[in-house]
Amino acid sequence: MKFSIERGALLKAVAQAQSVVERRNTIPILANVLIEAEGSDVHFRATDLDIEVVDRAPAQIERAGATTVSAVTLHEIVRKLPDGALITLTDDSAAGRLSVAAGRSHFNLATLPKEDFPMMASSEYSSNFSAPAPVLRRLFDKSKFAISTEETRYYLNGVYMHVAESDGGRVLRCVATDGHRLARIDADLPEGAADMPGVIVPRKTVGEMRKLLDDDDTQIAVSVSETKVRFATPDITLTSKVIDGTFPDYTRVIPQGNTRRLEVDAGEFAQAVDRVATVSSERSRAVKLTLEEDKLTLSVNAPDSGAAEEELAVAYGDERLEIGFNAKYLLEIASQVDREIAVFLFNSSGDPTLMREGNDTSAVYVVMPMRV
Repeated sequence: MKFSIERGALLKAVAQAQSVVERRNTIPILANVLIEAEGSDVHFRATDLDIEVVDRAPAQIERAGATTVSAVTLHEIVRKLPDGALITLTDDSAAGRLSVAAGRSHFNLATLPKEDFPMMASSEYSSNFSAPAPVLRRLFDKSKFAISTEETRYYLNGVYMHVAESDGGRVLRCVATDGHRLARIDADLPEGAADMPGVIVPRKTVGEMRKLLDDDDTQIAVSVSETKVRFATPDITLTSKVIDGTFPDYTRVIPQGNTRRLEVDAGEFAQAVDRVATVSSERSRAVKLTLEEDKLTLSVNAPDSGAAEEELAVAYGDERLEIGFNAKYLLEIASQVDREIAVFLFNSSGDPTLMREGNDTSAVYVVMPMRV
C-alpha cells in the first residue's frame, strides 16, 4: 500500500479515529486504526467494540492495500507536521512497518495485521431517515448536560432518542436525566422516522457524534435498530451500540401544576448565580432564591467561607417563595437558554421546578430543589 495525502485531510480523519480508541485496553489491535486505500479514497476505521467510526479522505493512491497502525501515535505525528504538507504513507507488510514521510521528516511505525482488526457486525436498521445537522445538534447539545455519570443506573448514562406525542403532534425527542435534573428537547419529526424504536445513545457516542454536526449545511443520515444507531455524513460514518436498558417514564417527573411564574434575563441570571456561588462550599454549592414581587434575591451562606447576596429585577407577581438549588445545576440549565428570557415555574420549595426558554415549549428543563 502506498498513497499521498494532504496533511489537513489526514489530520481530520485520524483525529476522529484516535478519539474513539480506548487509551487503556488489553487488546493491542483496538489501539490501532485500520487504513484501507482503494480507488481514489482512503478509509480510516477505528473501534472500541461499542463504537465504530469510518472516515473517508481523498488521496493519490499508487498501490491499493490495507494495514493497521497506532491511532494515537499517527495522530501525534500528523499533528506536529507543518501545515499544507503532503504526507506519503507506505506499508511494508513483510517487515510489519508503515513509513510516514513528509518533506525531511520520516517515521517508521509498527503495524499489526489487518486481518486481526475487529469489524462491527452490520445490523438491519428498522428505521432510516435524514435530518439537518443543526436540528440534531440542538437535540443533543441541549440535553447531554443532564446525562448521569452513575454507573449503577447505566440506563441513564445516555440520551434517550425516541418519537413522542406533544401538543402539536408527533416529534423527535431527546431526553436525559440523572435524577437531579432533566432535559427534554423536541424537534419536528423527520420524514421516515415515525416507526423508529426508542434508543438510549451512550454518552461517549453523543460526544463523538457531535463532531459530525458542526457543518450547518450537512444532512445527517440516521439509521436506528433495537441494538444499534448510525449517524453518517458523506465522509464519516459513526456506528454505535445503544444502551441495553429501559429508560424510565420521565413524564412522571415533569411537573404539570407549577403556577408561580418567574421571568428573568437568562444571561444576567447565570452571571449572578456564578458570582454568589463563588463563596459557597464545594460540597453543597447551594444557592438560595428568595422571590418577592418583581425582585429576586440570590444568596449563599457558607459558614466556613463567607456569605454573598445579589438582587435582580425580574417579572414575578405571586406570593413570596424561598427555594434552594445546587449552583452547578442552575448554571448548566441557564446556559442552555438561547433566548433572552428564561421562564421558571415553581410550585413550592420542596417540589421540582420547571424551566423553559420564553414561551417555547420545545425545550423543557426540570431541576430538583435543595434544602438551604
